[in-house]
Amino acid sequence: MKKKSIILGIILTAILLFLTGCSEEILQTSGTKADTTATKQIADSLSSRQPTPTDIEYSLERYNLIRRAYWVNGQREKANTVVCPVEKPLGYIVLFAGNTVVNSFIVDGKVSSLNSYLSPDSEYYEYVYGGNYREYNRWLADVDGSYGENDNGIFFFTPNGNYIEWTGEYLYSDIPFEVEKPTVRYEVNIDG
Repeated sequence: MKKKSIILGIILTAILLFLTGCSEEILQTSGTKADTTATKQIADSLSSRQPTPTDIEYSLERYNLIRRAYWVNGQREKANTVVCPVEKPLGYIVLFAGNTVVNSFIVDGKVSSLNSYLSPDSEYYEYVYGGNYREYNRWLADVDGSYGENDNGIFFFTPNGNYIEWTGEYLYSDIPFEVEKPTVRYEVNIDG
């Protein structure tokens, strides 16, 4: 009887330790790991209910990039003859330097990022965990044969075909607006 009690005690202790280990595991999956899992599930659910459109037949971003490729490589006439088969919206933009208005323009089409490209800049963006590390990343040239990055900024075309690049702050809308040029005032106090 004593032997059975000891064996039963050992078994109960083992079960208790096992269950305690499980509760630790359950606690570890709450918090950040659980939040990450829940966030991924929410994103998957929203993506399935609101899928990425697959019926866009023409990209104004690519249209701008093609025009820019010609324009910045000295082929302005070609840039201005690129045909856009969709109706381009007109936009309105004000460019700022600090609290000073530099200029405002009507935008023909859309504003595009200087860091948008027509093609990838490399063959591999990242190595997959456990992947073949003997392969190396080969950087690809841009359409003009150059490598590297552009400035962080935007570019756009005006209705009369002018090209504008900007690396500062801006305000953009599809409705006409005016921003009065602010006056910067300051006083110099000379004590003494």
